[in-house]
Amino acid sequence: MLQGKTVIITGAASGIGKKIAQVFAKENANIAIADLNMQEAEETAKLIQTAGGKAMAVGMDVTNESQVDSGIAEVVSTFGSIDVLISNAGVQYISPIEDLPFNEWKKLLAIHLDGAFLTTRACIRSMYKQGQGGSIIYMGSVHSHEASLLKAPYVTAKHGLIGLCKVVAKEGAAHNVRANVICPGFVRTPLVEKQIPEQAKDLGISEQDVIKKVMLKDTVDGEFTTTLDVAQVALFFASFNSNALTGQSLVVSHGWYMQ
Repeated sequence: MLQGKTVIITGAASGIGKKIAQVFAKENANIAIADLNMQEAEETAKLIQTAGGKAMAVGMDVTNESQVDSGIAEVVSTFGSIDVLISNAGVQYISPIEDLPFNEWKKLLAIHLDGAFLTTRACIRSMYKQGQGGSIIYMGSVHSHEASLLKAPYVTAKHGLIGLCKVVAKEGAAHNVRANVICPGFVRTPLVEKQIPEQAKDLGISEQDVIKKVMLKDTVDGEFTTTLDVAQVALFFASFNSNALTGQSLVVSHGWYMQ
């Protein structure tokens, strides 16, 4: 289904984005690894190339309009099209609202929301011009649907992606451009590893209790969601060519949140 299609993934030098890139490369898609860390992006691209896939690295700050537009143009110039955008770049700050610096609030929302908007705008311009449709996939979270302590900007941003997705689905339908949100539970990436000691400190509990009594307490099996779990859902959305599922979100969380 993705043979020869071009997929750009932001924040793809590590974690969930890297796994998605590897899974899509095995489906013979052309992969653009977009990341703020160009060195790591190049390493991931080389890893895919060594395995027989097609990949390129693109240095990109998703909050920088000119970098986004030029980066997307570079991908189109190299591979000839943009068929799938996976807006995955993100950060996390752990703090009670009363102690949260305003600059951290603004930075997180800029990366998650401004980044999603700018990459979406650049990609749909290309998709509309191509006239072959496309798929836009946002990396949401269980926090796109419910809240947790100490995560005000993150929860706000992930809720916002649901709204953006729905508008893109409505506007994109005439051009056969679909939009969806993946909502993972906790995935043991460097982003989550960083949260464990931070939450332990702020909540006054052990790191083990953060894992068992905070992160995984509402799952059905006490298990983390894996990067492969998320990548397989991304592949499902990208390969689903009709508008039947456009505008929908899918929670991947071992039962933490059930719709």
